[in-house]
Amino acid sequence: MGFVKEFKEFAVKGNVIDMAVGIIVGAAFTAFVNSLVNDLLMPPMGLLLGDMDFSDWFILLREGAPPGPYLSLAAAREAGAVTFNYGMFLNNVISFLILALAVFLLVRAINRLRRPDATPEPVSPALKKCPYCVSDIAVQASRCPHCTSELKPGETAAAL
Repeated sequence: MGFVKEFKEFAVKGNVIDMAVGIIVGAAFTAFVNSLVNDLLMPPMGLLLGDMDFSDWFILLREGAPPGPYLSLAAAREAGAVTFNYGMFLNNVISFLILALAVFLLVRAINRLRRPDATPEPVSPALKKCPYCVSDIAVQASRCPHCTSELKPGETAAAL
């Protein structure tokens, strides 16, 4: 019975709901970044490198039926060939880097919004030194609790 109660408390907390929203938004954002890489960035890069599609870069490890050569990764897969798909890996690395950069910029912007003003207010000291016995005493004190000397307003050990 305690397990069900603990789980209910955990599930109802805002953290689980926040996490679920984050996962949903992350999945949508990942689809956006993958489209950016595959549909907008990689085609011009392929043109610059001689009209080559990165997703078709592969090394044939074992031929399928019918035997190669295979002009595309799709043709190799259709034949049942075993391939080492380094072009797809390159696409995924670029997608990851763009996604990491976007998340970094988002977190950086959020942190700047949370950050207080660049010039923090000066903190007044809570303690001062007694000019007679050099003990730490409260700033508001008019008499030292250690040596019982009477203090003038603003008087500290540095004032002697």
